[in-house]
Amino acid sequence: MNKTALLIGASGDIGREIARTILKEGYITFLHYNQDKQTIHNLQEEFGVEKVIPIQADLTSDDGIHKLKNSTYSSVDAIIYNAGTTFYGLMTDIDEQTKQHMIQLNITSLYSTVQAFLPEMVRKRYGNIVVISSIWGEIGASCEVLYSMTKGAQISFVKALAKEVALNGIRVNAIAPGAVSTKMLNNLSEEEKQEISDDIPMGRLAQPYEVADSVSFLLSDKSSYITGQVLGVNGGWN
Repeated sequence: MNKTALLIGASGDIGREIARTILKEGYITFLHYNQDKQTIHNLQEEFGVEKVIPIQADLTSDDGIHKLKNSTYSSVDAIIYNAGTTFYGLMTDIDEQTKQHMIQLNITSLYSTVQAFLPEMVRKRYGNIVVISSIWGEIGASCEVLYSMTKGAQISFVKALAKEVALNGIRVNAIAPGAVSTKMLNNLSEEEKQEISDDIPMGRLAQPYEVADSVSFLLSDKSSYITGQVLGVNGGWN
């Protein structure tokens, strides 16, 4: 029997690669997106509409969580929470709406999404939850204080929940990517990207598929005794 996964944030560069990876591994996948419907449509064309079930929801609001839950027609075996946004600037320059949206998306909606699907995982005594956090959630970043705070909260969530549900056969882990070559870095110049690459021991940015491969590992039986951990995908950059 095919396993079922819910991927939150499937339309971005990393999300698309995670989707392609787990779909190749046979998961029937609910793919959440907010605005970029075309990416999800492309995945449906590639893998088939019976394997790819789109869910549109704005998770910066409580209504989005209700829509997400009501749009799934079955329990899920795995949740991959990849949603997130960032703001680059001084802490004092962040307006209230930006602050509330980021807290809602990165913390509140993560909690509420898992809370909605966890009881069925507990009943089945099986489940796998992977949260895409960030290196900044571990070490913090100047001019990304709010983002660092919310990503750090995700890591605390993973470590606490893993202890709570381990006896129920549910594993909970996080991935903390470093600098990844995605559109999120489009605000940087090529010179700035090169400076970051030069600061990374491996001398380059990560590629989205490398994050996706790490998700694949944490979902697989090869990581059957791993829970409550943060896997750094950062090329030695810390």
